[in-house]
Amino acid sequence: MPPADQPRNPPDADTIEAIARATIAGLPAEFRAHLGDVVLIVEDLADDETLDALGIEHPLDLTGLYHGRPVGEKSSMDSGGLPDRIHLYRRAILDEWIETGVDLNALVAHVTIHEIGHHFGLSDDDMHALEDAAGPA
Repeated sequence: MPPADQPRNPPDADTIEAIARATIAGLPAEFRAHLGDVVLIVEDLADDETLDALGIEHPLDLTGLYHGRPVGEKSSMDSGGLPDRIHLYRRAILDEWIETGVDLNALVAHVTIHEIGHHFGLSDDDMHALEDAAGPA
């Protein structure tokens, strides 16, 4: 059961997206400048093809995913491909929220920043520093 100060009804996709967008808005400007073309998608669960490709058996084990090439690997010769995308998986996030009791805003921010970190090719330590710089969602 969520803590007393958390919503009682499961947040919908729009709520998760709003938290993620607030997180992005709180990032340092040098990071936000490189996120304009990244598409943010909130879905209930990852599809079977995605799970199979990652070797993940249960859809509740994947809270987020970055699809694309990290900024440092991009080339001016790249064209015609899909835009980079960050997927947030609402039901997996909610499952983790219920299991851990972590603040929902903090959890969504954490997952969002982790996937943004992949966009920039950051290490886990760099992702934690970015999360600290973004502050609370």
